[in-house]
Amino acid sequence: MESGNTQTETKNTASDDKTMAIVAYLTIIGLIAAFIMNREKNDPFAAYHIKQSLGLTMCGVALFIVGLVPILGWIASFLGSIFLLYLWVMGLVNAINGKSQPVPLLGDKFEEWFKNI
Repeated sequence: MESGNTQTETKNTASDDKTMAIVAYLTIIGLIAAFIMNREKNDPFAAYHIKQSLGLTMCGVALFIVGLVPILGWIASFLGSIFLLYLWVMGLVNAINGKSQPVPLLGDKFEEWFKNI
C-alpha cells in the first residue's frame, strides 16, 4: 500500500511542476506566480521554464522599446514580435510535453543569463 501512495505523490508532484512550467508562459502574472511558488519547491524543471519565459518576457520588453522608434523601429519590432511569438509557442509546447529543451537561438543564452534564478 505504501508503494502506491508514494507513486501517487510522485505523480502529483511531477504534475504540479509541469503546471508551474506551463503557467510561467501564460502571462506576466503567471510568470511571477510560478517564480514565487518555485522558490519553495525549487524544482529544476519548473525553474528551467521560468528562466526561458523570463528571457522571452525581457525580449518582449526590448522589442517594445525598439518599437518606439518611428518606421525602422516599427518594422524591427513587428518582425521581432512574430519571431518572439514563435519562440513562445515552442517554449510552451516544450513545457506541455515535459521537455527541458531551450527555445531556438536564444534559449541557451537565457540559461546563461538567469543561472542564479
